Amino acid sequence: MLRTGQRLLLTAGLILAAAAALTAAGAPLRVNGSTTVNPVVAEASDLLRAERGLTIQVDTQGGSSGGMAALGEGRAEVAMVSRPLNPEDQTHYPKAHFVATRIGLDGVALVVSADVWKGGVRSLTKAQVRGLYEGKVKNWKEVGGPDRRVVFFNKEAGRGTWEVFAHWLYGDPKAAPLVTLPEVGSNEEGRSKVSATPGSISQLSAAWADGKRIFAVGIRQDDGRVLLPTPAAILNGTYPLSRPLMMVTDGPPQGAAKILIDLLMSPRGQALVKKNGYEPAAVGEHAK
Repeated sequence: MLRTGQRLLLTAGLILAAAAALTAAGAPLRVNGSTTVNPVVAEASDLLRAERGLTIQVDTQGGSSGGMAALGEGRAEVAMVSRPLNPEDQTHYPKAHFVATRIGLDGVALVVSADVWKGGVRSLTKAQVRGLYEGKVKNWKEVGGPDRRVVFFNKEAGRGTWEVFAHWLYGDPKAAPLVTLPEVGSNEEGRSKVSATPGSISQLSAAWADGKRIFAVGIRQDDGRVLLPTPAAILNGTYPLSRPLMMVTDGPPQGAAKILIDLLMSPRGQALVKKNGYEPAAVGEHAK
């Protein structure tokens, strides 16, 4: 039998353990990362708040790479990522065991302002995009468009959108040259800047190209084919700037993170992916 002192210690230990469990249960789930993934996660979080009383804090500071940094440094439990994971992610945080769950698919579009589109620019070659990005093409008339100065709004480095773009254009984001272009952060900011600025172009999630204020131009191949960020081309990977939308955790998802990811992978969560303009992923499929 336990002595009185032992019983008191055991009781105190149980109380402390219960208190710790309650504290952990009440702590908010911290989610950080991509502005592309954010609309889906924000809606799912609202559902879980209403239905299960979960508190979920969603932040998009720093985009995909910012989310991975927050996860690797223990400042977040889930990272929202709109690019493939790369070896540097693991190198920077060797103690972490990143597990990525693909919740959907998207394409990075090259979007132009209405005057450029109406002026005849409906597709661009990779060489033309490189010239626009590096400032060698300064007027749209050089690529068959209107007599208008080119304004390239560059997505911030570290954003998943920029990394997918730079990988396509240069083979490796590290190979992209330093440029002095005005930068945009979120998809909302990019869309607003392009729609309000004549002669402009930027990289943007294809789901945000509305075909009214901003327009997604095609990628013209050497054989003359034009590849567009259509749902079918994004799903089958023929569009060269297709990308996964992922939720990343340190180790397999647990607790509130698992509840959130399970919802996103359920039919109801995949309907949210579709609602926000992205292509749903197969339920249960994990990104490598």
